Amino acid sequence: MQPYFLPYIGYFQLIKAVDTFIVYDNIQFSKKGWINRNRVLINGQDEYISLPLKKDSDYLMVNQRFLSDTFEQDKQKALRKIYENYRKAEHFEEAYPVIESCYNNPERNLFDFVWGSIRNVCGYLNIKTPLVISSEIGIDHQLKSQDKVIALCKEVKADEYINPIGGVELYDKKDFNDKGIDLQFIESTPREYKQFSGSFLSKLSILDVMMFNSAEEIMTMLTEYIIL
Repeated sequence: MQPYFLPYIGYFQLIKAVDTFIVYDNIQFSKKGWINRNRVLINGQDEYISLPLKKDSDYLMVNQRFLSDTFEQDKQKALRKIYENYRKAEHFEEAYPVIESCYNNPERNLFDFVWGSIRNVCGYLNIKTPLVISSEIGIDHQLKSQDKVIALCKEVKADEYINPIGGVELYDKKDFNDKGIDLQFIESTPREYKQFSGSFLSKLSILDVMMFNSAEEIMTMLTEYIIL
Protein backbone atom coordinates (compact mmCIF):
# COMPACT_ATOMS: atom_id res chain seq x y z
CA MET A 1 0.00 0.00 0.00
CA GLN A 2 0.97 3.63 -0.44
CA PRO A 3 1.82 5.49 2.77
CA TYR A 4 -1.11 7.68 3.84
CA PHE A 5 -1.11 10.42 6.46
CA LEU A 6 -3.53 9.54 9.29
CA PRO A 7 -5.73 7.49 6.92
CA TYR A 8 -9.26 6.25 7.55
CA ILE A 9 -9.84 3.18 9.72
CA GLY A 10 -9.97 0.80 6.73
CA TYR A 11 -6.21 1.25 6.26
CA PHE A 12 -5.58 0.01 9.79
CA GLN A 13 -8.10 -2.81 9.39
CA LEU A 14 -5.97 -4.02 6.50
CA ILE A 15 -2.75 -3.78 8.53
CA LYS A 16 -4.40 -5.74 11.35
CA ALA A 17 -5.76 -8.39 8.97
CA VAL A 18 -2.45 -9.44 7.36
CA ASP A 19 0.76 -11.18 8.44
CA THR A 20 3.04 -8.61 6.79
CA PHE A 21 2.21 -5.10 5.60
CA ILE A 22 4.43 -3.62 2.88
CA VAL A 23 4.46 0.17 2.56
CA TYR A 24 5.61 1.73 -0.72
CA ASP A 25 8.30 4.35 -0.40
CA ASN A 26 9.52 4.14 -4.01
CA ILE A 27 6.25 4.92 -5.73
CA GLN A 28 5.44 8.13 -7.59
CA PHE A 29 3.86 10.83 -5.48
CA SER A 30 0.29 11.69 -6.44
CA LYS A 31 -1.20 15.11 -5.72
CA LYS A 32 -4.73 13.73 -5.82
CA GLY A 33 -4.16 10.90 -3.36
CA TRP A 34 -4.05 10.64 0.42
CA ILE A 35 -0.30 10.52 0.97
CA ASN A 36 -0.03 13.98 2.54
CA ARG A 37 -3.62 14.81 3.46
CA ASN A 38 -6.82 13.54 5.02
CA ARG A 39 -10.24 14.68 6.15
CA VAL A 40 -11.25 15.67 9.68
CA LEU A 41 -14.30 17.18 11.36
CA ILE A 42 -14.18 20.98 11.51
CA ASN A 43 -17.25 22.89 12.72
CA GLY A 44 -19.55 20.02 11.80
CA GLN A 45 -18.15 19.64 8.28
CA ASP A 46 -15.38 17.58 6.75
CA GLU A 47 -12.25 19.54 5.94
CA TYR A 48 -8.78 18.60 4.68
CA ILE A 49 -5.67 18.73 6.79
CA SER A 50 -2.55 18.61 4.60
CA LEU A 51 1.19 18.33 4.97
CA PRO A 52 2.69 21.22 2.94
CA LEU A 53 5.46 20.10 0.58
CA LYS A 54 8.41 21.78 -1.07
CA LYS A 55 7.77 22.49 -4.72
CA ASP A 56 9.39 19.84 -6.85
CA SER A 57 8.96 17.62 -9.90
CA ASP A 58 5.66 15.77 -10.18
CA TYR A 59 7.61 12.68 -11.21
CA LEU A 60 9.54 12.16 -7.99
CA MET A 61 8.96 9.18 -5.71
CA VAL A 62 7.36 9.62 -2.29
CA ASN A 63 10.75 9.12 -0.63
CA GLN A 64 12.17 11.96 -2.76
CA ARG A 65 9.68 14.57 -1.59
CA PHE A 66 10.14 16.81 1.46
CA LEU A 67 7.99 18.89 3.76
CA SER A 68 8.05 22.63 3.12
CA ASP A 69 10.43 25.02 4.85
CA THR A 70 7.40 26.58 6.56
CA PHE A 71 6.33 23.29 8.11
CA GLU A 72 6.98 24.37 11.71
CA GLN A 73 4.51 27.24 11.39
CA ASP A 74 2.05 25.12 9.41
CA LYS A 75 2.29 22.35 12.00
CA GLN A 76 1.34 24.73 14.81
CA LYS A 77 -1.67 25.96 12.84
CA ALA A 78 -2.81 22.40 12.14
CA LEU A 79 -2.42 21.34 15.78
CA ARG A 80 -4.33 24.41 16.98
CA LYS A 81 -7.14 23.63 14.55
CA ILE A 82 -7.30 20.01 15.69
CA TYR A 83 -7.12 21.05 19.35
CA GLU A 84 -9.87 23.65 19.09
CA ASN A 85 -12.23 21.44 17.11
CA TYR A 86 -11.78 18.20 19.05
CA ARG A 87 -10.99 19.30 22.62
CA LYS A 88 -14.53 18.46 23.75
CA ALA A 89 -14.48 14.98 22.21
CA GLU A 90 -14.86 12.15 24.72
CA HIS A 91 -11.42 10.64 24.17
CA PHE A 92 -9.47 13.80 23.33
CA GLU A 93 -7.14 13.45 26.33
CA GLU A 94 -5.88 10.04 25.18
CA ALA A 95 -5.90 10.66 21.43
CA TYR A 96 -4.46 14.16 21.08
CA PRO A 97 -0.95 13.30 22.40
CA VAL A 98 -0.69 10.57 19.74
CA ILE A 99 -1.61 12.99 16.97
CA GLU A 100 0.73 15.59 18.43
CA SER A 101 3.59 13.07 18.41
CA CYS A 102 2.89 12.34 14.73
CA TYR A 103 3.23 16.02 13.90
CA ASN A 104 6.33 16.42 16.08
CA ASN A 105 8.30 13.85 14.11
CA PRO A 106 11.62 15.60 13.31
CA GLU A 107 11.87 13.91 9.90
CA ARG A 108 11.32 16.19 6.92
CA ASN A 109 11.39 13.53 4.24
CA LEU A 110 7.75 12.92 3.31
CA PHE A 111 7.92 9.14 3.43
CA ASP A 112 9.78 9.04 6.74
CA PHE A 113 7.30 11.49 8.26
CA VAL A 114 4.21 9.56 7.14
CA TRP A 115 5.85 6.22 7.99
CA GLY A 116 6.34 7.49 11.53
CA SER A 117 2.69 8.48 11.85
CA ILE A 118 1.52 5.03 10.70
CA ARG A 119 3.74 3.38 13.30
CA ASN A 120 2.58 5.75 16.04
CA VAL A 121 -1.09 4.96 15.42
CA CYS A 122 -0.37 1.22 15.18
CA GLY A 123 1.33 1.43 18.57
CA TYR A 124 -1.66 3.22 20.11
CA LEU A 125 -4.04 0.58 18.72
CA ASN A 126 -1.79 -2.33 19.72
CA ILE A 127 -1.41 -3.49 16.10
CA LYS A 128 1.67 -5.70 16.02
CA THR A 129 1.76 -6.61 12.31
CA PRO A 130 5.31 -6.30 10.93
CA LEU A 131 5.64 -3.21 8.70
CA VAL A 132 8.11 -3.47 5.82
CA ILE A 133 9.42 -0.73 3.48
CA SER A 134 9.12 -1.77 -0.17
CA SER A 135 12.56 -0.53 -1.31
CA GLU A 136 14.21 -2.85 1.22
CA ILE A 137 12.81 -5.91 -0.59
CA GLY A 138 15.04 -7.36 -3.31
CA ILE A 139 12.98 -7.14 -6.48
CA ASP A 140 13.20 -5.25 -9.78
CA HIS A 141 11.82 -1.92 -8.63
CA GLN A 142 11.31 -0.76 -12.20
CA LEU A 143 8.24 -3.02 -12.34
CA LYS A 144 4.89 -1.25 -12.27
CA SER A 145 1.43 -1.76 -10.71
CA GLN A 146 0.28 -5.40 -10.64
CA ASP A 147 3.63 -6.80 -11.77
CA LYS A 148 5.37 -5.06 -8.89
CA VAL A 149 2.80 -6.30 -6.37
CA ILE A 150 3.23 -9.88 -7.56
CA ALA A 151 7.02 -9.59 -7.40
CA LEU A 152 6.85 -8.28 -3.83
CA CYS A 153 4.50 -11.09 -2.83
CA LYS A 154 6.78 -13.71 -4.37
CA GLU A 155 9.87 -12.29 -2.71
CA VAL A 156 8.34 -12.44 0.78
CA LYS A 157 6.88 -15.88 0.00
CA ALA A 158 3.27 -14.73 0.35
CA ASP A 159 0.54 -17.10 -0.85
CA GLU A 160 -2.25 -14.56 -0.33
CA TYR A 161 -2.49 -10.86 -1.14
CA ILE A 162 -5.23 -8.69 0.35
CA ASN A 163 -6.03 -5.32 -1.19
CA PRO A 164 -8.70 -2.72 -0.39
CA ILE A 165 -11.98 -3.22 -2.25
CA GLY A 166 -11.17 -0.30 -4.54
CA GLY A 167 -8.54 -2.46 -6.23
CA VAL A 168 -11.11 -4.80 -7.80
CA GLU A 169 -10.77 -2.94 -11.10
CA LEU A 170 -6.98 -2.81 -10.92
CA TYR A 171 -5.94 -6.41 -10.34
CA ASP A 172 -6.71 -9.71 -12.09
CA LYS A 173 -7.27 -12.74 -9.86
CA LYS A 174 -6.17 -15.12 -12.61
CA ASP A 175 -2.81 -13.40 -13.00
CA PHE A 176 -2.20 -13.76 -9.26
CA ASN A 177 -3.41 -17.37 -9.21
CA ASP A 178 -1.04 -18.21 -12.05
CA LYS A 179 1.79 -17.11 -9.75
CA GLY A 180 0.47 -19.14 -6.81
CA ILE A 181 -1.04 -16.17 -5.01
CA ASP A 182 -4.65 -15.94 -3.86
CA LEU A 183 -5.92 -12.38 -4.45
CA GLN A 184 -8.51 -11.20 -1.93
CA PHE A 185 -10.20 -7.88 -1.22
CA ILE A 186 -11.09 -6.33 2.12
CA GLU A 187 -14.22 -4.21 2.59
CA SER A 188 -15.00 -2.32 5.78
CA THR A 189 -18.35 -2.95 7.43
CA PRO A 190 -20.12 0.45 7.79
CA ARG A 191 -20.02 1.58 11.41
CA GLU A 192 -21.32 4.82 12.86
CA TYR A 193 -20.16 6.28 16.15
CA LYS A 194 -21.18 9.36 18.07
CA GLN A 195 -19.32 12.44 16.92
CA PHE A 196 -20.68 15.81 18.00
CA SER A 197 -24.28 16.77 17.28
CA GLY A 198 -25.33 16.53 13.67
CA SER A 199 -25.19 13.90 10.95
CA PHE A 200 -22.44 11.29 11.08
CA LEU A 201 -19.60 11.87 8.61
CA SER A 202 -17.98 8.63 7.49
CA LYS A 203 -14.48 7.71 6.29
CA LEU A 204 -12.76 10.56 8.07
CA SER A 205 -9.17 10.26 9.27
CA ILE A 206 -8.34 7.74 12.00
CA LEU A 207 -7.80 10.92 14.04
CA ASP A 208 -11.58 11.37 14.18
CA VAL A 209 -12.17 7.75 15.20
CA MET A 210 -9.60 8.09 17.99
CA MET A 211 -11.17 11.26 19.35
CA PHE A 212 -14.60 9.68 19.79
CA ASN A 213 -13.72 6.07 20.65
CA SER A 214 -11.40 4.46 23.18
CA ALA A 215 -8.42 2.43 21.96
CA GLU A 216 -10.24 -0.71 23.13
CA GLU A 217 -13.36 0.19 21.14
CA ILE A 218 -11.28 0.86 18.04
CA MET A 219 -9.56 -2.52 18.40
CA THR A 220 -13.00 -4.10 18.06
CA MET A 221 -13.78 -1.88 15.07
CA LEU A 222 -10.57 -3.10 13.42
CA THR A 223 -12.16 -6.54 13.07
CA GLU A 224 -15.33 -5.26 11.38
CA TYR A 225 -14.73 -6.10 7.74
CA ILE A 226 -15.34 -8.80 5.17
CA ILE A 227 -12.84 -10.50 2.89
CA LEU A 228 -14.04 -11.12 -0.67
